[in-house]
Amino acid sequence: MHFLDFEKPVAELESKIEELRHLSDADGMNIAEEVGRLQQKVEKQLRAVYAKLTPWQKTQVARHPERPHCLDYIKALFTDVTPLAGDRLYGEDQAIVGGLARFRGQAVVVMGQEKGHDTDTRLRHNFGMAMPEGYRKAQRLMDLADRFRLPVLTLVDTAGAYPGVGAEERGQAEAIARTIQAGLNLRVPMITCVIGEGGSGGAIAIATGNVVMMLEHAIYSVISPEGCASILWRSGEMAQQAAEALRLTAQDLLEFKVIDEVIPEPLGGAHRDRHAMFEQLGAAFEGHLRELTPVEGGVLRARRREKFLRMGREGLN
Repeated sequence: MHFLDFEKPVAELESKIEELRHLSDADGMNIAEEVGRLQQKVEKQLRAVYAKLTPWQKTQVARHPERPHCLDYIKALFTDVTPLAGDRLYGEDQAIVGGLARFRGQAVVVMGQEKGHDTDTRLRHNFGMAMPEGYRKAQRLMDLADRFRLPVLTLVDTAGAYPGVGAEERGQAEAIARTIQAGLNLRVPMITCVIGEGGSGGAIAIATGNVVMMLEHAIYSVISPEGCASILWRSGEMAQQAAEALRLTAQDLLEFKVIDEVIPEPLGGAHRDRHAMFEQLGAAFEGHLRELTPVEGGVLRARRREKFLRMGREGLN
């Protein structure tokens, strides 16, 4: 397992447990009692560490290389998945993945940003940073959902939209704006969860939900801490201070009413117990779907628009 810098005490205990297990395998020793004692220490240490995470430490957890990504949640929570590709204008962008699926028996449209887990998949998915064609694909999926009255479930996990020259030439800003517009115009339920990193317009493009949730250790901000530090202090080394100033944690954003719910993660983060995390998010999606599905389309759209307008009004007061 990959351990973060602030998890060193836990890493030492886990290392001792592994050594004992190897000794047990080699010599036939019964070390169950000692392993159990050390595992209790690991749990106690994890509780102590994760009870007081700083915003910068939460940023590290949100970017943990073993954290489950969009395709992991789709595989765990959805059946009969039919991926849809291309924007019908330029090409296919694999940073945004999505298509038709069934969620606990109900037909839905699901989409999200996929970062990838290793070098090959990260390059294929462009580290979750979508091009304009990715956002136009998202618009196509939203239009399809609206036409066939299918709820839209989105999973947000991106550092931001791709800022390259080619993306700008093909209308990156316009594509993001049109996708936000498409989300706000939907007459079907739209439920969003930030599962890792929610960065800038690249995230909000598919996060205009009737309900916006965040995992406990996810982050959501107008800019990354590194980007903020490079602008304000001309140094990426000030990222920790920037993370504090940005108020990018799920707990801060719930207080500001930017999001509606924080989904608890397993002790030590989503990567430590994927199955429990999948179950937790699945239950949240199911509950909100049950609540929103009977609501008339015009009411859903009006509530969604009012929700985001209210953020602006209250934020200015």
